[in-house]
Amino acid sequence: MSISLSSLILLPIWISMAHIQQGGPDEKEKTTALKDLLSRIDLDELMKKDEPPLDFPDTLEGFEYAFNEKGQLRHIKTGEPFVFNYREDLHRWNQKRYEALGEIITKYVYELLEKDCNLKKISIPEGYGVIVLNPNENYIEVEKPKIHVQSSSDSSDEPAEKRERKDKVSKETKKRRDFYEKYRNPQREKEMMQLYIRENGSPEEHAVYVWDHFIAQSAAENVFFVAHSYGGLAFVELMIQREADVKSKVTAVALTDSVHNVWHQEAGKTIREWMRENCCNWVSSSEPLDTSVESMLPDCPRVSAGTDRHELTSWKSFPSIFKFFTEASEAKTSSLKPTLTRRSHRIKHEEL
Repeated sequence: MSISLSSLILLPIWISMAHIQQGGPDEKEKTTALKDLLSRIDLDELMKKDEPPLDFPDTLEGFEYAFNEKGQLRHIKTGEPFVFNYREDLHRWNQKRYEALGEIITKYVYELLEKDCNLKKISIPEGYGVIVLNPNENYIEVEKPKIHVQSSSDSSDEPAEKRERKDKVSKETKKRRDFYEKYRNPQREKEMMQLYIRENGSPEEHAVYVWDHFIAQSAAENVFFVAHSYGGLAFVELMIQREADVKSKVTAVALTDSVHNVWHQEAGKTIREWMRENCCNWVSSSEPLDTSVESMLPDCPRVSAGTDRHELTSWKSFPSIFKFFTEASEAKTSSLKPTLTRRSHRIKHEEL
């Protein structure tokens, strides 16, 4: 049986410590000396001496793994899922192997997104951390539990033969009814019910929840929002509920074809004033990108997203949005007013 070097070292140390604890006053010096010895032992270096080289394949095939038709990672030969403890008692080596395989899988997922989903990978500017909210997922659907109602005609006084005959007729009737229902509405084979997610039962609740539990607690000093369509309404609701916090942490907000309405949402004067200074709404329009668009609402400037298709407004306006964020960040750092472009939009709006 092989014994690792770390076991040979740690066991005598444990015994020595036990003897020291039972020793007299002069043993204090020995304790200090032993602590000094322990501080000089590099356990990582000792472990490296027993482990194989950290030389791993650079392809899935090299690791003998592949994704099956269900998208599950499986071993090519055994069909088993990924095993972390590939080599016993070599945790560091197993961790490095896991990380190497993880890098390959990350690249593989990016390739799928680009090839199968026709997405394009674009790196955002250095220094940005990203949180992607999911305000549309507010509930899950589960099958509605079936309630079995006992027939009032059932009676223990009835003969067993008669009860069996009635049960058989009832089952046949239900079978025919279920078959007819499936034929009439094949998409509804099961009756479903909605279970709302706690504290996230609406897009507005979701925005407030993510703010409270993640954004507000982050160390970020400059927070930027990109809110598309109903997301703009959710952001305004966030401001109404967390006005002081949002103003202290958010540097700029880019709305894309937002459906918010400061009147219907009853946003106060201070919120409307803040939005005029720190928000811009890129709306669907056939005009060139960043062309000023008139608005009847006293909230934030509106400019063209360079497309009249609602679903493309975010993608088309991204170059202008990041420029808007950069200028807002620089203005905040230098304690200057917003840029000329943003002021010009505001002046035109106020003149209306």
